[in-house]
Amino acid sequence: MGKPQVDYRLYLVTDSTPAILGDRDLNEVVEASLKGGVTIVQLREKKGDTAEIIAKAQKMQQVTRKYNVPLLINDRVDVALAVDCEGVHIGQDDMELSTARNLLGPDKIIGVTVSTVEEALKACEGGADYLGIGTVYATATKTNTKDIIGTAGVREILRRIAEAGYNTPAVCIGGINASNLQRVLYQCAAPNKVLNGVAIVSAIMAAADPEAATKNLAALSRGPPAFTLDTSRDLSADADGKAVIALAAPVIRRIHDTTPLSHNMTNLVVQNFAANVALAVGASPIMAGYGEEAADLCKLGGALVINMGSVDPSGLANYVKALKAYNLEGRPVVFDPVGAGATSLRREAVKMIMANGYLDVIKGNEGEIKTVFGNSKEQQRGVDSTSTLDASQKAKLVRELASREKNVVLMTGKTDFVSDGVRTYAIDNGHEYLGMVTGTGCTLGTAISAAIASRQTDRLAAVVAAILHFEIAAELAAERPEVRGPGTFVPAFLDELYLIRQATARNDLAWLARAKVRGVE
Repeated sequence: MGKPQVDYRLYLVTDSTPAILGDRDLNEVVEASLKGGVTIVQLREKKGDTAEIIAKAQKMQQVTRKYNVPLLINDRVDVALAVDCEGVHIGQDDMELSTARNLLGPDKIIGVTVSTVEEALKACEGGADYLGIGTVYATATKTNTKDIIGTAGVREILRRIAEAGYNTPAVCIGGINASNLQRVLYQCAAPNKVLNGVAIVSAIMAAADPEAATKNLAALSRGPPAFTLDTSRDLSADADGKAVIALAAPVIRRIHDTTPLSHNMTNLVVQNFAANVALAVGASPIMAGYGEEAADLCKLGGALVINMGSVDPSGLANYVKALKAYNLEGRPVVFDPVGAGATSLRREAVKMIMANGYLDVIKGNEGEIKTVFGNSKEQQRGVDSTSTLDASQKAKLVRELASREKNVVLMTGKTDFVSDGVRTYAIDNGHEYLGMVTGTGCTLGTAISAAIASRQTDRLAAVVAAILHFEIAAELAAERPEVRGPGTFVPAFLDELYLIRQATARNDLAWLARAKVRGVE
């Protein structure tokens, strides 16, 4: 008969616990999901005697065969043999893959749960038909997870098995739902290996309308996320930075012409300054920290800035609500992980925010970017950053983080380093007064939000344009005769932001002659 061809795109894992299923009939929910587009079903029953689980499997098999969809049994090879279904899924603590294969024979599907590169390579070598990679995110349906590996962990596993020459199909599992499905597929993709699908539990099993929920998930799995639709320019041969500098003026003009919304969730210390910077660069600011408002604000065509000033539970909950709302609407998000390495609470907050949404731009100083990357063992002092990396190491760090997250990463400092994971630039503009005024780093995020609000521009070029606008304005302000220090610098800086925008709108680009941008390898 031979092994069946399997479409792993939308993989349903059942959960019949009252907290998820409620008082509904399990098979009715499964059938509704099959009508909606589920492509493979795994019966997962952790409790009950063998006879009871076999009876459940037989009833479910009648439903799955009606729709010509494979049925797998979680853990229980004996149950799979008893009902002669299409296969099993086994975990690391279950029966050995070789033993399961000997019992089931060559024509049955055997999937293996993996959470490390070593486990994945072993399963591929052992002849697993597919890998179930996870847990991606924490979830109430599976509390005995050894690790939460995130999209970065999934991507690393895919990269390594591809490098080893394996093309074993793979799905990922753990906390995947309509708000993050597209992001998971996008961010998990390795250069030569992508996910074949996602495994869903609660988002279908607990849905009020499982068929409608599945149809929505199926549609999302087929379409590209909005954040991949930005215009991209070929800047691969831009060692002197001239090509990206030439793209700055159109970005500044577009802000001037469209007045995009800049929704800032930032700390109280800098709210007034951030609003003034937004107005000076041509954006329309709103300082709204309540996450419930984001569902309406995200529809106004702007961008969100999450400035991690507050890491108390209510603040984090608001960040997450806003992040999800902007992701669902396909609107850009800038993340500033302020003081990320200062405390364990802030490090956990970074993980939480990154797990709950896609971040178009991550902006921080060296210590903050190290913490976001996950390899920092040093303690940050407040928002200050002590530099320990040389220029090539900084460039490598932002490039690798941007490649991993599939976004733009900016590391600020005396020299700024910015990358989209492929193209990387160093920028040497700015003035020391910027480091002597509270909130200048935070308000750079505001300027960037205005620049990336349009999806009609190259995102990396837009970020570079915002940096140049901001830092050249600082240089010009510091040269004014009335500026004698940080106190007199601030109003002059706001004036120069405004004057550069107005000049650019008139096609006066003399300010760009100051741009100090170079491509770096």
